[in-house]
Amino acid sequence: MLDKTTSKKYFLRDDEQEYAFLSDANAPKKNRYGNSIELIEETNKLAGKSLNINGDSSVSANPDRYKQHGFYFNADNCISCHACESACSEKNDLPPHLAYRAVGYVEGGSYPSYTRLNISMACNHCDDPVCLKGCPTRAYTKFAEYGAVLQDPDICFGCGYCTWVCPYNAPQLDMTKGHVHKCNMCVDRLEQGLKPACTSACLAGALDFGVTETTPENRQQLKTQIPGFPTPEITKPNIRFQQTNSLPNEMKRTDSVPLKYRRDGTAGEFEAELDTSKADTNKYWNLKKLLSSHENAHIIFTLTSQSVIGAFMLLMFGADIGLASLTNSFVNSFIPVMATLLIIFSIGMVKLNLHLGKPQRFYRGFNNWRLSPLSREIAGVTLFFMGFAGFALFAGLSQYGLFTTVELFSFNVLNVVTTISAAIAVLGGVVGLYYMIKLYLIPARPYWNHWQTATSFISTALVFGAVSIAVISSIATATLDSSLVSQTALVALAGLVLEGIGLLAHARDLKKHKGEGAVSHFEQTTRYGKSYWLRNGLLLINMIALAVIAVLGLNGLSGVLIGLVLFSSLVVSAVISRALFYVLVIPTTMPGAFFWRNKGFQEHARETGLAEMQQVGVLPGHH
Repeated sequence: MLDKTTSKKYFLRDDEQEYAFLSDANAPKKNRYGNSIELIEETNKLAGKSLNINGDSSVSANPDRYKQHGFYFNADNCISCHACESACSEKNDLPPHLAYRAVGYVEGGSYPSYTRLNISMACNHCDDPVCLKGCPTRAYTKFAEYGAVLQDPDICFGCGYCTWVCPYNAPQLDMTKGHVHKCNMCVDRLEQGLKPACTSACLAGALDFGVTETTPENRQQLKTQIPGFPTPEITKPNIRFQQTNSLPNEMKRTDSVPLKYRRDGTAGEFEAELDTSKADTNKYWNLKKLLSSHENAHIIFTLTSQSVIGAFMLLMFGADIGLASLTNSFVNSFIPVMATLLIIFSIGMVKLNLHLGKPQRFYRGFNNWRLSPLSREIAGVTLFFMGFAGFALFAGLSQYGLFTTVELFSFNVLNVVTTISAAIAVLGGVVGLYYMIKLYLIPARPYWNHWQTATSFISTALVFGAVSIAVISSIATATLDSSLVSQTALVALAGLVLEGIGLLAHARDLKKHKGEGAVSHFEQTTRYGKSYWLRNGLLLINMIALAVIAVLGLNGLSGVLIGLVLFSSLVVSAVISRALFYVLVIPTTMPGAFFWRNKGFQEHARETGLAEMQQVGVLPGHH
């Protein structure tokens, strides 16, 4: 079913031009990825089903209806007229700030022999659509008809995870409507035997469409890569390129991403690498941009949820690993500790839910638990919260002598329910934290796709799990237990050491990365350089302070003051570190243009007020 707000039923016109019709295809059995081009068995084709496009129950007689289709782009011909963009936007009635198809470019050479390579890109309706696997609401479906990957905005609740995992920036998160929508391959036109609107509108014959692996008229090449195009290994996209014109050995982007593409001397293909010639090498704080990103809700949620999960695990298993003081402090100040942790966790959950485009549909996040790591994380975290809340209630009743005599089959019911609640919380915490890490290991976002993500999240659980117990317990009892302080310092120190090891390895590997990962590292040492080194300095100072406290402890008023300063330092370091984690990620998107899909221009438009002009195509708030 197509979205009625973004797709109109297309009726075949009497004067439809010949170039707009689909061509007969003589396709091979397999595509270059080894997958079948036939998407349904021959015997099942007779029972063709209608796509029910806006209530139309008819079934197309297209003989290639159940074959994988895709786009063909001839870079030699593209003149960057943007007719394909305009036709797509008109067909789908899109607002100025969104486009399913966009034209970007890279440039190279020197005057007077300067070369531009244009690239027109939309959804590639991949063989392995990561958007479908990632979406927690199951808003995506890959249809046997034409191999189209369709998305239903009515199901989507606007988390935007599909925009993270897609290497091509195909799904578009519309913040004004609170949901994602994307290219639908114009399946209504295909049902009429017509090519998509973008290909029919192409003036220069650069864009074509048909059964994948077939060669359109006047084409010789069916390449899967072109300068600026992310690796096809991530999703196995159904787009093929032709590019025969001579290009310089180095091509640069014109958007704000400091990347260039250099020809490999042996393979002849272009590889991405950092372009320092267009980047500012000075170091800045940029605290305003760092702490006011669109992902602030994720900063709050990850820090709070990981801290509470860590605290609960330490309370449950602390005594078993020699941390009896942490467990004892929990017993001595049960209500303040549990109540505060529940409040902290709830704040993170509420903040994250309100971050959704349609927060009232939060329950749909469980829909795709079989495929989506995000859906599994939601399920795990929810399970943890339910178990944790149940444990707090039932253990509290037991501790304060309420209903302790209720028995069933010689078992104390309250003890059994408390144990079950604790087990549920432990299971949910492990599952939730594991998939909280897993969902960020995205090939399309190299900065996140590193084991340092795991060390960072586990470090937060250790550091703030232990520290939160100590701080709440000390305030509740108005005492500074030396044993508790020492054990807390040891756990927090272990967490910071783990964080430091991960950060060192992360920086080393990003430097070796030739593409977007190298850009991320460059920006963290320049654009956010002072904030980055502040985080690193605080990390080292906090390690030294925790090591000293673990040995000497804290006593008296001076100990309280030192503890407050250290706690503040830990919080500042954690917030900066997590904010850097979100703001520095550079996705493997297609090159933009000077104005369109250029992060630098978007920031300029918002700062100068240009974004208030609708025709500029930039929302005043964050996309």
